[in-house]
Amino acid sequence: MSSSHPVATAAHGDMTSGHAAPSGNMLAMLCAVTSLGGLLFGFDTAVISGTISLVSRQFGLTPLQVGVFTSSALVGCIAGAAVCGMLADRFGRKPVLIASGILFVISAYGCAVSDSYAALLIARVIGGIAVGTTSVAAPLYISELAPARSRGRFVAFYQLSIVCGILLAYLSNWLIARNAASATGVWPGGELGIKIFRNEFWRAMFGAAIVPSLAFAVLLLLLPESPRWLSRLGRSNTARKVGGDPAGSDAASAGPVPRTSWRELFRPGLRRALVVGVMLSVFGQLSGVNIVVYYGPKILMAAGYANGAALLGQVAIGFINLIFTIIAMTIIDSLGRRPLLINGMAVVTAILVAIGVLFVLADPARAGPLSPMVGLWICVLICAYMAAIAISICAVIWVITAEIFPTNVRGRGCSIATLANWTTNAASALLFPAMVNEWGMGPSCFIAASICGVATWFFWRYVPETKGGSLEEIEQLWKPIQGVVQRS
Repeated sequence: MSSSHPVATAAHGDMTSGHAAPSGNMLAMLCAVTSLGGLLFGFDTAVISGTISLVSRQFGLTPLQVGVFTSSALVGCIAGAAVCGMLADRFGRKPVLIASGILFVISAYGCAVSDSYAALLIARVIGGIAVGTTSVAAPLYISELAPARSRGRFVAFYQLSIVCGILLAYLSNWLIARNAASATGVWPGGELGIKIFRNEFWRAMFGAAIVPSLAFAVLLLLLPESPRWLSRLGRSNTARKVGGDPAGSDAASAGPVPRTSWRELFRPGLRRALVVGVMLSVFGQLSGVNIVVYYGPKILMAAGYANGAALLGQVAIGFINLIFTIIAMTIIDSLGRRPLLINGMAVVTAILVAIGVLFVLADPARAGPLSPMVGLWICVLICAYMAAIAISICAVIWVITAEIFPTNVRGRGCSIATLANWTTNAASALLFPAMVNEWGMGPSCFIAASICGVATWFFWRYVPETKGGSLEEIEQLWKPIQGVVQRS
């Protein structure tokens, strides 16, 4: 799979086949609505950063309970990702997305009104299930509706919506906290409003997700089911009305695709696709991107910044993430997936080595306190790291994962890959503080750089270029010929 040539584009595979394809406006609406799920994904992930100290004080939590509270949503994410693929393949992409929207509403409301630590944990786990489900179903749904020539841009829009959700959570938390501290703040709802918006304003931080969650669930009712999923069931006439015959006339006339089991993913050929999907997720998390999201202020404080400056630096990192995600969206379908993935990860590796060197040279045990110049360079390099990773694996991972599996097992394949994503996410977030405490920030950066170096080689060796190809053509890459998987 080391060839960089794109999949050949065939007109009959691009949701046409002589039938009407979705209009540009319809596609934009479809992707905008489903990407609301990404917005909620990002919001739910980041909103907790403003609530930890408040919730800890409210319920008198021990450090262990704080850790459980912080990671409770990730447990739900793992569970949601684990079952979503099976449900999406059996019941359809649309019902699963609607269910996730309802779970988002329940979670946001539950967090806002929880009267105990246990109730709050349950509400957070429900929200995590919604995030895990959406992280599988939304890119899957978008990839099956978007035409091949712009599929990468549409699926990457999902990543952009996650980034926007993270920034929205930071902004919402700040505005709610500022309003609560204001003597002239507005607190609707009488005594209950004062409790939620002033005295225990962490409740409002969680509850802010209720409105977009409701909008997501309601707007999804207006959208069609995936035409590829409909064709798989033999409902080709309905699929054509939605957006053309996505699988081609021959496939449409062949009748429904038999239901398959999980074992199908472990057959020769598809097994290679599964490994690629899983390793994209594993390397994506072990690259350290969510460590920066979760522990960015801690890293910057280790570089010598005061708490306020570190928080401001984290905002800057968030804006860089947004800018370079937008750039990735504009070039992923023209430049291709492989160049962004391989070159970007090579740059990430080099930057992590440089950051590690600065931390080691500035180790107080060896070279005295960090100088302001060294701290500045670390901050600059962390921003460069975020730019490189946002334009590479963060933008590409959802696109390729949603492309590489055949229709009959696409939901299950995406589910396994996303399950690996969330599991690695939880493990890295849990282990990072202990690793830094044991070895220091510099060696931890070297470990991450080593992982990124291996990832760069893996991507160069095994990940094919998929730009411009229909999902049916990409499927052919994994067909064994005399025991050898076809190369792109």
